[in-house]
Amino acid sequence: MSKEWGPLAGLIGEWQGQGGLDSSYSHSRGKVHQTPYLEKVTMKPFGPVENGSQSLYGLDYKTAMWRDGEENPFHTELGYWLWDAATGEVLRAFVVPRGIAVLAGGRTTADATEFTMAAEIGSKTYAIGENTYLGQHASTVAYTVTVTIDGPDSWTYRENTSLRMDQFPDILPHTDGNTLHRVG
Repeated sequence: MSKEWGPLAGLIGEWQGQGGLDSSYSHSRGKVHQTPYLEKVTMKPFGPVENGSQSLYGLDYKTAMWRDGEENPFHTELGYWLWDAATGEVLRAFVVPRGIAVLAGGRTTADATEFTMAAEIGSKTYAIGENTYLGQHASTVAYTVTVTIDGPDSWTYRENTSLRMDQFPDILPHTDGNTLHRVG
């Protein structure tokens, strides 16, 4: 089964990471703050999805992140990770309930244990969409994530979300990273 999912095969399953670190602007503190977090991710395989001659295999995913001692997650996402073997494209399409939709992509090989996906606002292919408020006050201008499959029961990601915010004259790098371990 896993051959069809190419480099995404190692992500199939249920995952948890205790060592996440979010570096972002905190409105309540009025400064950039580093927040440790717990993360839970599910990745369920599906496919093929046929688009004319294109054939995609994917992972339906959902993730949530909690700060220490908080009952409700401070961040959630849902979406798809997709593999197009014919073009060597790996894609991540997701929505964040703050009013952001991202389609990030990159090229890699089927047996890759590390790959990078990126998106930019205004791009015709790998793009970022956002609501009016965010576009005016905290616009996501670029997004990049690098995924490393550490072994059969662990993977790591490092992502950078470049923000144009009212509070800063320059682009703010909002970074996140975690190592996830198989729990199911």
